[in-house]
Amino acid sequence: MKTLVAACLLLAAMLAQAMPGALRGGGSGGGAPLEAWQEWGSGEMRWFGLALYDATLYVAGTDVERAPLALHLRYRRDISRERLVQASIAEMRRLGADPAQLKRWEGELNRVFPDVASGDSITGMRLPGKGVRFFHQDAACGDIADPDFGHWFFAIWLDPKSHSPALRSRLLQGPRTPP
Repeated sequence: MKTLVAACLLLAAMLAQAMPGALRGGGSGGGAPLEAWQEWGSGEMRWFGLALYDATLYVAGTDVERAPLALHLRYRRDISRERLVQASIAEMRRLGADPAQLKRWEGELNRVFPDVASGDSITGMRLPGKGVRFFHQDAACGDIADPDFGHWFFAIWLDPKSHSPALRSRLLQGPRTPP
């Protein structure tokens, strides 16, 4: 029994270390205690054969539609803030977001998104009813306090009409259980 308890504690410590620092902060940044966040799925985003980033989805609860979500992206190439913003706006537009909202959100994204270098990470945390909090390299870089934005931004990866159905499928695999 002691061995089982020790193994569980070791596994919990290893999972906590694998989580982005934004989630390890628990209530301070994530809006949910550490034990509530679970890795849901992960995959790689490629564009014309080029690896752009690795993505991992975390869910605080069991209902992806309603629970707090965190999408952690680790970039594999340098990408300018302008390109990140324009790609995000274009995808939300393609999925059907309101043009007036997109205009407003473009300015907000320019405020919170940094330029990224290969190896950098951005974590977007959807806080239901509040909006999205962003972290760059695990340091808070801004909030977009609009619940509609949270829906459309996460739709880029999670909507059935996502540009990358294979990545969507891997992100929505369900809670990761230890081997």
